[in-house]
Amino acid sequence: MARDTGRKKDTGHKLIAQNKRARYDYHIDDTWEAGMVLMGTEVKALRAGRASLADGYAHVMDGEVWLEHVHIPEYTQGTWTNHAPRRRRKLLLHRREIQKIVAKSSEPGWTLIPLSLYFKDGKAKVEIGLARGKKAYDKRQAIAKREADREMQKAAAARFRRR
Repeated sequence: MARDTGRKKDTGHKLIAQNKRARYDYHIDDTWEAGMVLMGTEVKALRAGRASLADGYAHVMDGEVWLEHVHIPEYTQGTWTNHAPRRRRKLLLHRREIQKIVAKSSEPGWTLIPLSLYFKDGKAKVEIGLARGKKAYDKRQAIAKREADREMQKAAAARFRRR
């Protein structure tokens, strides 16, 4: 007979932080979802919705993937057991995924960057992407394409309203 603990199980997807500049500054080739090894105060700070992926990156060291420079601020009600805001965090991936990451990121010019940080069914996850930096002309082309798409949408909406 199962006991009811009275706790509701977390389900769904809750976004905590997103790296909006990543898709603007980089070409994203491949993405992976990874769990993270966190301290208790880090989880509480994340549940409060506080984190920044702006300067973050990931790298492979000794067959493990590590997340660096992701800022999770100290938990305000934490005591002496509080965590360091920009500490190195281990990412949890399958061995095959790590081997793919090593193979792809070993080429010059490729880097691993965090794209988003979220809770999935109550567990903290990070989406990392294999990225290559865009040149200035690539960014200008992306802006021009986005503006052209907006103009087409406006023209289509105006045409539809005239009918």
